[in-house]
Amino acid sequence: MVNVVAIIPARSGSKGVINKNIKLLGGHPLIAYSISAAQLASGIDRVIVSTDSQEYANISRKYGADVPFLRPPEISGDSSTDYEWVRHALDWMQKKDGFIPNYLVHLRPTSPLRKIEVIENAIRYMINNTDATALRSAHKTHLTPYKMFKLNGEYMRSFLSYEGSKEFYNLPRQIFEDAYIPNGYVDIIIPSLFIETGLLHGDRIKLWETDEIPDIDTIADITFAENVLHEEKFKKIIDYLGDKTGE
Repeated sequence: MVNVVAIIPARSGSKGVINKNIKLLGGHPLIAYSISAAQLASGIDRVIVSTDSQEYANISRKYGADVPFLRPPEISGDSSTDYEWVRHALDWMQKKDGFIPNYLVHLRPTSPLRKIEVIENAIRYMINNTDATALRSAHKTHLTPYKMFKLNGEYMRSFLSYEGSKEFYNLPRQIFEDAYIPNGYVDIIIPSLFIETGLLHGDRIKLWETDEIPDIDTIADITFAENVLHEEKFKKIIDYLGDKTGE
């Protein structure tokens, strides 16, 4: 039997937008959207929130998530990595539950507006692609890394090289490969590979191409998300949130 756990990371110490993960969007805390998406998606057996905050834990439980532990403060700071909280969650499951899931579906609270079928299809796709080491959602961008520069001392240098042209960055954008930006819509990790290798995604990452969706990093992003909240494609999750709170 394939066991799939959705895990939602929600530390409390955000600086740009204070308490970003519980900021209200359409009358509900941001984290509620990821919890509800995981609950609605078929194929997910359990929904866990990893947080360092008792307040966040209480809110998460109100919306139906399992919060079986609080994340230690030493892995909940600005410089803490995904490796640390994933390792902590898996260690807890191994010690307390006696097993680890086959797949972790990583849903970031900062990408609140998702179509449920996109998550469901991603899970099925990953299960059926046994050679993959992970799946990551991303959207295509008109920007290309071949035209990007870094500062090397006092001079600009290109980040990449391109065989056959010294000043390739002056070539038309259309000749370069498509570029994709990971967007937090849905990522899928294989816990056994992470435990074995220490790598979250490995070297065979399946691309799960999605639409570009609001990514909450500023107050302006929340305003933008409010403006698209009631589009038809998000109706399922909005209706579900209304039912959960009796609105």
